[in-house]
Parts: sequence; C-alpha cells; structure tokens
Amino acid sequence: MSWPLLLAVVFGLGFALLAAMMRRRELLRMEQTISDRVQAVRQGAAKAQLQHPVVDLSRCLGCGTCVDVCPEDGVLEMVHGQAVVINGARCVGVAACERNCPVGAITVTLTNLEERHDIPVLDANLEAVGTPGLFLAGELTAHALIKTAIEHGTAVAAEVARRKAAGPPIEDNILDLCIVGAGPAGLACALEAKRLGLSFLVLEQERAVGGTIAKYPRRKLVLTQPVTLPLHGRLDQVEYTKEELMEVWQDVVTEHELPIRQGRVFSGLEQRVDGRFVLETDDADVVARHVCLALGRRGVPNKLGVPGEELPKVAYSLLDAHSYRDRRVLVVGGGDSAVETAMGLAEQPGNAVTLSYRKESFFRTRAKNQNRLEEYVAQGKIDIKFRSEVQSIADEIVQIKVDSDDGSAVEEIQNDDVFVMAGGTLPFELLKNSGVSFDPALRPTQELLSERGTGLIRALGVAFVLSLLALSFALWHLDYYGLSAADRGAHPKHAYLRPSLVVGLWLGISATAFIIINLLYLVRRSPKNRFRLGSLQLWMTSHVATGILAFLCATLHGAMAPRDTPGGYAYWALVVLLVTGAIGRYFYAYIPRAANGRELELTDVKTQLSRISEEWDQGQRLFNQRVRDEVLALVEKRQWKGSFLSRVLALCGVQRSLKRTLAALEAEGRTQGIHKRQITESLALARRAHHIALMAAHYEDLRSILNSWRYLHRWVSLLMVLLVIVHVWYALAYGAHYFADGPEVVR
Repeated sequence: MSWPLLLAVVFGLGFALLAAMMRRRELLRMEQTISDRVQAVRQGAAKAQLQHPVVDLSRCLGCGTCVDVCPEDGVLEMVHGQAVVINGARCVGVAACERNCPVGAITVTLTNLEERHDIPVLDANLEAVGTPGLFLAGELTAHALIKTAIEHGTAVAAEVARRKAAGPPIEDNILDLCIVGAGPAGLACALEAKRLGLSFLVLEQERAVGGTIAKYPRRKLVLTQPVTLPLHGRLDQVEYTKEELMEVWQDVVTEHELPIRQGRVFSGLEQRVDGRFVLETDDADVVARHVCLALGRRGVPNKLGVPGEELPKVAYSLLDAHSYRDRRVLVVGGGDSAVETAMGLAEQPGNAVTLSYRKESFFRTRAKNQNRLEEYVAQGKIDIKFRSEVQSIADEIVQIKVDSDDGSAVEEIQNDDVFVMAGGTLPFELLKNSGVSFDPALRPTQELLSERGTGLIRALGVAFVLSLLALSFALWHLDYYGLSAADRGAHPKHAYLRPSLVVGLWLGISATAFIIINLLYLVRRSPKNRFRLGSLQLWMTSHVATGILAFLCATLHGAMAPRDTPGGYAYWALVVLLVTGAIGRYFYAYIPRAANGRELELTDVKTQLSRISEEWDQGQRLFNQRVRDEVLALVEKRQWKGSFLSRVLALCGVQRSLKRTLAALEAEGRTQGIHKRQITESLALARRAHHIALMAAHYEDLRSILNSWRYLHRWVSLLMVLLVIVHVWYALAYGAHYFADGPEVVR
C-alpha cells in the first residue's frame, strides 16, 4: 500500500507544480500583453489609421484562431481567455481574423467614419456620392491591400459594363471608361474592361506601370497572398518582390495590349450637362462616360518645413539602396517605409545610418520589421533617436532637437543624405474639384458595431425544438419505451425500434454520422490543413447542431435506456460533451468578458491619472506621478503577483496596504503644500484603480478555474470516440447473433 500511496503523492504534487508553473507563465504573458496595450493606447496605436479589427467580446470563445491566422504579430493577443486588439496600427486589413473566426466575433472595419474628413464618400458600388459615373478604387478608398485594389478595379469595370448593357445602344466614339492610374486597381479595371468589351483608356503620370509599387525599394516584399487578375488568372506564388510583381504587370500590359498613355499628368475633370466627363491632362483632354480614379493614397510627400529641405541631398523615396555607399545618412520617419529605408541603407558598405522619429517608440511598424530593426541596432548599424525632430539641414550637417526626461537639446549630426519618409498627403483639392466629397454627413449611414450577444436564445430555441421532436417520438411510442427491457421482446414494435434493426439501427448510424461531422470541425478549424469547404462560422454552427442531434439520436437508438455496455458509456460521455460544449460556447464568455471589461476600465483610470496633472505646476505634477507610481506598483502586486488567498482577503476589506499607502501619500502631499482638492482627486483615482485591478484579478482567478472545462471536453471527446469504436465493433461482431433470437444486449 505504501508504494501506490507514495507514487500518488509524487504524481499529484508534480502535477500541481506543473499547473502552478504554467499558470504563473500565463499571468506573466498577460501582464506583458496588457502593458503593451496600455503603451499602444498612450501612443495612439490601439486603433489603426485605416482598417482595424473590432472584437465582440460577448461572442468570443477564446479559441485563439484569429491570433494564429493574423499575418502581423502584435495586432491581436489573448487576454483573460479572449481576443483583444493590442496594436491596431499594425493591422494591414487582410481580415484573415474575420474570415476564420468560428463565431463571427471579429469585424475588420474603417475607424471613425462618422468623423473623418480624409476618406472619400462612396456608395456600395464605389461611386462618388453626388457625382454619378465617377468611381474610385484601391488605396484611394482607404483600403491598402493589393488584393482589395484588384477586387475594386474589377468591380468598377463590371458595374460600368452592367450600366452600358442596361442602357440604350449609343453609337459614337466616346469612351465607356477612362481609368486614371496604372497601379493594381487601375490595371485590374483595365483587364476586366477589356474582357467585357468596353472601350477604355488608362492614363498614368509615370513612365512605368505599377503605381505606388514602382516607388518601393528594391527587393521589397509587396504581395504575400494569392490574387486573381482578370484575363490573366491566379497569381499563386506565396510571396512577390517588387521586381517580380512589376514584371507581372508589364507582361500583362504587353500580352493584352492595354491602351495606356504613360507620362500623362491628370489635373482634374469636369462633368458636362449630358453626364459625360472631360478629363484634363498636360497633353490633351479625354472624354468618357465613366471615370475610375485609381490614384493611390500616397499623394504629395509630406515635408518637414525646415530650413535646407530644398537641398539636392534631401529625398522622399528610395528606389535603390545599392547606390549609396560610404555615406552618412539620416532617415526621418517612424513607419514601415522609414524603417525599411534605414535597414536597406544600413546593409550597404560604409554607411552610417541614423533614424529620427518624433515619438518615444515605433508603433506602426510590422513586427518583422521591428525585430529586424532591433538586430541592426544591436549590431551598431543603425542609431535611433526617439523623441527627436529635425531643426535644419545644411550641406554637411543636420541639426536635430532631441527631447529627454531632463529637457531638450539640439545635436549636430555629420550628414551626406537625408531621406524624409513621413508619408504623403492626398490631393484633396484635386479630388474635391473633380466631384469627390469627403463630407462625413453625406456618408451612407452604417450600422454601429456593438455586442450582439452569444446567440444563446436562438440556440436554446433550436435545441428546444429538436428535443421536443425527440420527446414527441418517444411519447408516440411510449407503449414500447415504457416497458422494461425484459418485456420489450414480445412487443410488436420491437422488430423495428430495437437498436439492431430498421429505425433503431438507423438512429445509431445517424448518431455516429453526426459525431463524425462534429469532429470534422476540428479539422476545418486548424490553420495547418487545406480543407476549406464552407465558412468556419457555418462549421461552428454545424458543430453545435450535430452535437445536439447526435445526443438525441443516441438517446432513441438506446431505446431510452442506455445500459452498462460500451455503447452506454459512450452515451454518457456524449452527455458530458454536450454539457461542457454548452458551457464553452454560450456561458463561458461572460467571465472573460467581465475581466476584459475591467482591464479596459483600468486602462482609462491609468490614463486619467496621467492626464489630470497637465495643468498643474511642477511640484503638483511630481506629487501626482508619485501617487501614480506607488498605486500602480500596488496594483501590479495585487493583480499579477499576489496569491488567490491574498486577493480574497483584500476583497473582504482587509486592505491595509492600500490604506497605509494612501495615508502616507496624503500626508506627503500636505507637507509639500499640494491643494486638498488635487490630493483628493489623485487619491480617489488611485483607490478606484486598485479596486478595478482587484476585481479583474478575481475574474481571472474564476476564469482559470472554469477553464478546466476545455480539458474535460477534449479528453471526454477522445474517450467517447474510443467507446463508440468499441461499441460499433462489438455490435458488428456479436450483435447479429444476440439479436437474432432474443432481446438486445448491446446498447
């Protein structure tokens, strides 16, 4: 007896130690994630400038699929068992998270459309509101992906063809469509227009096709997902560099003989009374019935507005880093373009590269670029100056003002070249004069994104109807199901209701089929397989429905009386799966949602603590900072480092550490002569932050306890599958012999 007892103690303690270590690791990860989110909120990076994901926490199951499929690191992370947007500024709009969420809890959308004046007002056909026949496509619509640009261009040409076919035949030499811009959107529009038999012309101000892509640095990766070009087909290559994609564009133009006038600068358009457009260029005007503006969003490069910016050594793009060697280079900017430019120049022999950015850290760069940049900095190839701004540029030096906690100082840097990568400004006046409106009041009303709930009522309704049908069937045959197992053999219905024949057998086969379909959801959900039949949301719905149907069919298959057999054990395992699945799908989301709600509230309080002292003098600001640091340290200890028991005691009112800390801070404030109102305001926010952190920690403790349903659900499902296999084998091997002469013994 001693040996089994000793082994049980060792294994039990080992399991408890492993669970505690994993729990501690999870808490540390969440602490870092929340810290990253707080920093992103402070820097304005929590939401993207264009598209970003919005998570409906009332529906999120915490499966983590969205995090796995997101091509950019740091956009989404798991916090308290649910997906949370951490750095929305890194979102590139691929929307893989939206497509792959099994419960439809994520929507990728444009931000603050009701307030923004930098996004054109378009209808569902990409037509400018107020100017019929004028369409926009690609980046100009605030969608940055090449794939989306191609889809836009294709859709515009299709809409023009539809309108032409619906109208009366017109015999003249007027173009059906004029396309401005030969980037991805413009070329896709031209290809589709040719496929549909439209008369069209493409105007491009550059001498090469490709649009903004043509201005990218050498070897830059510009396409990382498959797209389909009209007339050309699918581009299946996993990754394309700038040169490879430019070659594809040029081949497409040559092969299909697209009418492109290059080197023609578009300067505006006017719509005549008859509805036709007159497009003005630096050469000759063009008349067309419809216009597609695919100009891109780069526009005019933003300038620094400092003395010396007009010098020849200042550039706003980098085409070939290999042309710069043994140079002292300054790159200004904090986006991917600036970082990639700095790294490209740092790779060349003899270059000394300095990267200047006005904020305290990068937040819009992709994670891959961020990681590479850190390697370059560690190797001494790039010197980064955060919180810095260029003051002036001279032939051999650049003056930069660098801010620090101790104040500001102007530094002189020896310099040969300056690259300003600070983005661009849309040609708003040109677009407005052409009939494009940016007035949010004209924008079609969009449904505000809000929590839609778990869908519990609808699911319960469907489950109730299915269960009612099963109950009705059982009551219909109550004269058989109401008998004992020994008496059923003599009943006339035994011939087709028993598990081995006719209805009973087909109910068993149906239950097995539903179980198989139910398990196929796991295969469909995995991002590693190529099985993509149907949407993941449809599969999640079928996962729930087949689970219920399998249970009901198994209940009737077992003749309402499961026995002490492998089939009976499989039935009870199925019951456990149904219960744990219901917890996971509909009830479990409440606690993580409450915990994340507290985290968002805590972030707001921390932000208030940081902002209330903006109008205070230096001494008052120092006091507020001291309050903030002391309380946040206490919050961190209570939320992430404290034990479950210590939090329970704190919740019950034993908050000596908080009272002691606040009392000491209040006395310190009085000693320093801080106004009573300011002391009260700071300490009230501090007390609130501590309370919210305590509540968030308690919700997390409860979530971690309830999280055991996942493991129970997984292991019981494996057990059920094994029992079903044994049950089927047992029935096939022995069932026919037993069922031939007497009452069933296999359920």
